[in-house]
Amino acid sequence: MAADEVLILAGGLGTRLRAAVPDLPKPLAPVAGRPFLAYLLDRYEAAGMRRVILAIGYLGQHVEQAVGARWGAMDVVYSRESVPLGTGGAIAQAARLSSGNGLHVCNGDTYLEYEPVALESAAKGLPIAIALASVPDVARYGAVDVEGGRVRRFREKGGGGPGLINAGSYFLTRQGLEALPVPDRYSFEQDVLEPWVVRGCVGTMAETSGFIDIGVPEDFARAQHIFSRAQQ
Repeated sequence: MAADEVLILAGGLGTRLRAAVPDLPKPLAPVAGRPFLAYLLDRYEAAGMRRVILAIGYLGQHVEQAVGARWGAMDVVYSRESVPLGTGGAIAQAARLSSGNGLHVCNGDTYLEYEPVALESAAKGLPIAIALASVPDVARYGAVDVEGGRVRRFREKGGGGPGLINAGSYFLTRQGLEALPVPDRYSFEQDVLEPWVVRGCVGTMAETSGFIDIGVPEDFARAQHIFSRAQQ
């Protein structure tokens, strides 16, 4: 049976986007007349998710007011951070609200189209699989080197040219959920993913499209155009 729960990380401070949306958490930034988060929720509902966990912190009350306890066919629950926990701590805390049978995870400021079941298949027998996006220039993100369907290494930001990047969407299996450190302040990417990469146990899935990152004002402006055109 396919997993039907998704965790959306919506608690970041959004410092890079503060000038464009000073009084809202990043996932509520208005894009083509709707909160960016609405596009994520719609996509996951259409993909078959039936329960969403929103990890909130900074200005989190606005997220609760905008989304409520239900979104379409999905039940909505909240994992509230009283202090910033970083991506790792936020995932570990929110995962306690899941069934524990496997959990999709995505950043609240990135959009990516992919088939959740394909990502789940890539994680079979592993703690995690990550969705990769192909971009024309990896300089801003850092690249991902893949070998035999597994992440071989993450390359630091700076090197340019086309390549694959970590698009911020994951599937954590039961094995992966049970291996998460206890909730505390830590980086999921550095403190969890990196050690798993060294062990050769991070699966990949690159059949994705439509990657958008609103984390900086330039891409925020680009998102306005893309979603506006999609609604026409």
